[in-house]
Amino acid sequence: MEQVRISVRNLVEFVLRSGDIDNRRGRTAQKEAMQEGSRIHRKIQRRMGASYHAEVPLKLELELESYVLVIEGRADGILIEGEQVTVDEIKGIYQDVHSLTEAVPVHLAQAKCYGYMYGVQAGLTELTLRMTYCNLDTEEIRYFHEAYSLKELAAWFESLVESYRKWSDFQYRAKQKRQVSIQNLPFPFPYREGQKELVAGVYRTIRRGKILFIQAPTGTGKTISTVFPAVRGVGEGYGEKIFYLTAKTITRTVAWEAFELLRRKEYQGSVITITAKEKLCLCQEMECNPVSCPYAKGHYDRVNDAVFDLVNREKEISGECLMAQARAFRVCPFEMCLDTALWMDVIICDYNYVFDPNVYLKRFFAEGVKGDYIFLIDEAHNLVERGREMYSASLYKEAFLEIKKLVKEYSGSVARSLEKCNKLLLEMKRQCQGYQLLDTIGGLIFQLLNLAAAMDEFLQKNMEFPEKKKALEFYLELRHFLNMYERLDENYVIYTRHQEDGRFLLKLFCVNPAVNLQSCLNKGRSAVFFSATLLPIQYYKKLLSTREDNYAVYAQTVFSREQSLILVASDVSSKYTRRNQQEFQRIAAYIREVVWARKGNYMVFFPSYKMLEQVLEACMEQEEGIEFQVQRPGMREEEREEFLQAFSQEREGSFVGLCVMGGIFSEGIDLKGERLVGAVIVGTGIPQISEEREILKQFYEEREGNGFDYAFRYPGMNKVMQSAGRVIRTAADHGVILLLDERFLQQEYQRLFPREWDGFQVCRRETVRGLLRGFWDKS
Repeated sequence: MEQVRISVRNLVEFVLRSGDIDNRRGRTAQKEAMQEGSRIHRKIQRRMGASYHAEVPLKLELELESYVLVIEGRADGILIEGEQVTVDEIKGIYQDVHSLTEAVPVHLAQAKCYGYMYGVQAGLTELTLRMTYCNLDTEEIRYFHEAYSLKELAAWFESLVESYRKWSDFQYRAKQKRQVSIQNLPFPFPYREGQKELVAGVYRTIRRGKILFIQAPTGTGKTISTVFPAVRGVGEGYGEKIFYLTAKTITRTVAWEAFELLRRKEYQGSVITITAKEKLCLCQEMECNPVSCPYAKGHYDRVNDAVFDLVNREKEISGECLMAQARAFRVCPFEMCLDTALWMDVIICDYNYVFDPNVYLKRFFAEGVKGDYIFLIDEAHNLVERGREMYSASLYKEAFLEIKKLVKEYSGSVARSLEKCNKLLLEMKRQCQGYQLLDTIGGLIFQLLNLAAAMDEFLQKNMEFPEKKKALEFYLELRHFLNMYERLDENYVIYTRHQEDGRFLLKLFCVNPAVNLQSCLNKGRSAVFFSATLLPIQYYKKLLSTREDNYAVYAQTVFSREQSLILVASDVSSKYTRRNQQEFQRIAAYIREVVWARKGNYMVFFPSYKMLEQVLEACMEQEEGIEFQVQRPGMREEEREEFLQAFSQEREGSFVGLCVMGGIFSEGIDLKGERLVGAVIVGTGIPQISEEREILKQFYEEREGNGFDYAFRYPGMNKVMQSAGRVIRTAADHGVILLLDERFLQQEYQRLFPREWDGFQVCRRETVRGLLRGFWDKS
């Protein structure tokens, strides 16, 4: 019979929750406690004697009318002393264990499940449940014991399962419809050249439970070429849920449209897009507590009804749909969104929800849990820097003094602990000239742990005080720092730095995020990384995964080389030593030549805002009918839309948008046809020199022997290729790409060129006009 599976933890937390959402409590650190829990579990388990059996797997199969409900989990410990059996449930918490007067009901419910399951398995008539609470900072332990007969546990367990029954019934019926709909699901388009092979490659990867990296140039149809085989893989039993992960809203929209295409072909899977909390919030301020938000009050009493109603009515759940349902049931739309995702077949979301240690979906990726998940990771080149950010952590010395001033009248112990940390940071500051690499910060960590424990107790007791929000933010940063310290290994560098604004920084810098990212990928079955700029592919394979058996493929584009003219200028450079008025005028002259060769819309990408302004000034000396529009730092959403809308306007002359490489207009925008006919790329895109870039360079020089490539050249070329990728978007497009830097002619850069740039031509200021006219005459 078909099986419906659920873990003990998910079962009790889902069925038995009640009450309010309340972000005012110190227990905001509960999420972090879940991450560190496994460490304290192992420590406690090792202290027990030979009669203590750790991590005991338990499973109960309940045969229902149409399917078997499988409830499974791991008991933290079973203590067998003669005929006396004790089932142990360990919880690592940041709360003072002596403030607990009884076991937390949902924790006890987990223990009762394990007690009943083990009791049935071992043929017991009675047993004892022990709740073991351990403070993660002090390692103090508090026990609670409860004795039960198996008869009592059986009655309680049957009631729990009955409460869940309508959900498992829904899950079974939805899966049956989905699987039947996939069996004859056709690819929604005629296959392009090479596309069938790409689809087959993705399918094989999923079937084998492997990881695939795809260099997928524009024109390969990469979204549908990954989505379709993933759906077919689910239909064949090679996965249960699809996570489509992106870095930007625009690519989430493209993914949504791909699944809509399949639904028009009778695909019966359900799809949800997880929208950012601030965009879903129905209140003016995101104060998630029952005093400030009517949707937070009693949320957990109503949310299950809201979710059940929604998943039975809708198969495609957007942000608008969630907000309407939240208003109708008076619940928080964001928390309801996360709960709804449990019952969806496809989840489209930001990278954070799988990889970020503070944001990841605990419902799917809790410690020790592995699912039959397929990860489709779009625009995967972004995940390198995002991964470094997620797993790095920073503290500023000045923040300790600021929080000390805020809390000293409320808590002397917290103020004293803050001062101890400040003194140690002050000593580091005195020893630091500019920036300094550190081997260890063990002494500071000890004081930070004491501070975290004191702050947790303080925040628990002081529900409201004027500066609570700022203190809470500091506390969460502190917890993140301590959690990242637990991950510290050879892939991290610790350094201190005097910031330009006068602050003193201590940072745990995750130089190589591969180990941490792989630990997340291990929670699923298979992963496909894809991007139009995943070159060199070995670089991304090393930084995004630790597995040695990963596949890689270069997808074939349907665009012909005749659609584009790739030019490399040999007499111009953006090197710092060459940045002078003469060079700016030469760049401006190249821009004018490109624009004069054919009336149309163009983009010019610069390495910095400063250089953009310098070249713009040179351009304006001989403007001659060219209209310029400039990207500004920190543009609001409506300003971005206005900037892009300008490319759709009718005008007599040519239009040039001046942008910054690596910025908001260099990737993720789709200006088809006459909306964009050329791009000029000024410079090789290498990141500005900084302490972190030097750390990266040194790190990879020692390990790979090519530190400059890893720290500067590869990230720079990615920005160049992303900017160039704005030009040819469809098979009908024609356009020009001009690379303005003589360094592009070096072998080190040319070996990074995508295949589509084979046949590029070298030009000089005096020859570029003829090459441009020759191309446009043939087009």
